[in-house]
Amino acid sequence: MAWTSRKYSIGRNEVSPTQRKPHIALLGTGGTIAGKARGDDPRVAYDCSSLSIDEVLAMCRGIEQKATISANQILQKGSENFSFTDFIAIAREVWTYAFDDSFDAVIVAQGTNTIEELAYFLNLTIPTSKPLIVTGAMRPPSAMGSDVCPNLYDAVCVAAHSDSCGMGAVVVMNSEIHAARDVIKSNSFKLDAFESQFGPLGYVVDGAPRYYRRPFRKHTTSSEFDIRHLQALPMVEMIPAYEGLTARVVSEAASSSAGLIVIGTGGGSIPESLIEPIKDAQSRGAFVIRASRSPEGVVVRNAAHPDDEYEWLVVDDQQPAKARILLALALQNDPTKTALQRCFHEY
Repeated sequence: MAWTSRKYSIGRNEVSPTQRKPHIALLGTGGTIAGKARGDDPRVAYDCSSLSIDEVLAMCRGIEQKATISANQILQKGSENFSFTDFIAIAREVWTYAFDDSFDAVIVAQGTNTIEELAYFLNLTIPTSKPLIVTGAMRPPSAMGSDVCPNLYDAVCVAAHSDSCGMGAVVVMNSEIHAARDVIKSNSFKLDAFESQFGPLGYVVDGAPRYYRRPFRKHTTSSEFDIRHLQALPMVEMIPAYEGLTARVVSEAASSSAGLIVIGTGGGSIPESLIEPIKDAQSRGAFVIRASRSPEGVVVRNAAHPDDEYEWLVVDDQQPAKARILLALALQNDPTKTALQRCFHEY
């Protein structure tokens, strides 16, 4: 389905009387952005997922000047508790609003612990040109210096602007706009907690997005993944490399897994002691994908290991958690090594 973006005078210019404000769907799922203070320092001690998205929205004065917002609570839990089942449920809700002509954009407000994973899932499964924004907060609304209202306001500014059309799913935090494919949570408590290997796509300045680059890899309207009739995704396990890692860990992970993301050191190096256990996992039907625990860089085929000989795949520059999502979706379409490796090089 195609969507042609409407042109709005957003940012420094006011919307003219002949133009309506953008209509944005705001979906709440819980997280710190919906937290309530507990303890002496509410920046670190608070009850997660206590407030409704309506209560959060009511705290953020001035947002209504940017857009008409329809809020809907679809989940209420910390994002560390999300499963593939939750991802599918959230994506279906996003799909509903993305293909409703009365809405111009969708924002998902969630916990930051797995914000990059859900954003990437939406980037791969919602084939729309409408703005898709994911945002959250590092401090709950009641904390000193809370970023709840600034982040939600910025998310609305980005969602309401026509320049955000066709950018794929993005994460808006700390006045930065990050591509879902690139962004990672790099700090556990600072407000400036998110970064991308190649830098943000742009910033939110003076109530409007300023973009400096566009995502190149396939996403949204160019994606081949369809979750409309998907009930579940296959299990894909991740195995981190560390000193003394035993074959037992590989065997247990492979026992019920359709794929193994082996998180090697450096360029995806895997200990020699695990080569045969991993091959054994392959013999039981699991696909093996080499990744790296390094936050930046590329895993190159046939460099650290003879991937062609072993019939292993590599993630290119994908982070392991996102590689897991991509593999799980790709296995639904064409579960062959050639097709799966193509996906890692195209998405």
